[in-house]
Amino acid sequence: MDWLFSTALVGASAAFATTFDDNVYLTAFFGKVNRHFRPKHVVMGEFIGFTALVLASLPGFFGGLVIPEMWIGLLGFLPIIIGITNFMSREDNEAIQDVSLDMTPDKPRRPNKSLWATLRDRQTYRVSAVTIANGGNNIGIYVPLFASSNINSLGIILAICYLTVGVWCFLSYRMTSNPLMAPLLARYGRKVFPLVLIWLGFSILMKSESYRLFPGFGT
Repeated sequence: MDWLFSTALVGASAAFATTFDDNVYLTAFFGKVNRHFRPKHVVMGEFIGFTALVLASLPGFFGGLVIPEMWIGLLGFLPIIIGITNFMSREDNEAIQDVSLDMTPDKPRRPNKSLWATLRDRQTYRVSAVTIANGGNNIGIYVPLFASSNINSLGIILAICYLTVGVWCFLSYRMTSNPLMAPLLARYGRKVFPLVLIWLGFSILMKSESYRLFPGFGT
């Protein structure tokens, strides 16, 4: 059961590191809900965008099936580099706080109510586009994480990540009554973000025993 606990811990850390600031733009989107732009557009768009980031990272998992684990583990340096870069950066790179999208449809129409209609609605994919654009670092984090995972641990990590996305959607919807909370959470989250990434990177390096590739660390 130790592997289950350690995998869940890694999954929770990765989920936090890659989705903690989503609540900022999600709160902005929920704040723009009207007759034609509904909460389900936001939720579905967020999940579609997140799924696109996951699919773009899956080649790392398949690469891990054919490349020796010790070598694939060197990808753990990616989240370490991202974490150090964010830690040293002096830019206050705020997440998207003012989502200025035209939510007015081209022609007057009745609100779509079916799941299929929402899936086809371009409003949904405007949210997805913001999710993908905001998740630029996600692929650099997921690729080494997926590459160092087997099918069981990958399933647990993805389940935790998707659950976290759902939690952010719920919290962001609730925070529309107090939109100042989202930037506040994101600001404090960014202080923890680099440390979590650095820990994830070292966790990947240790798990794959990639440190043995360096002189003085091997046995």
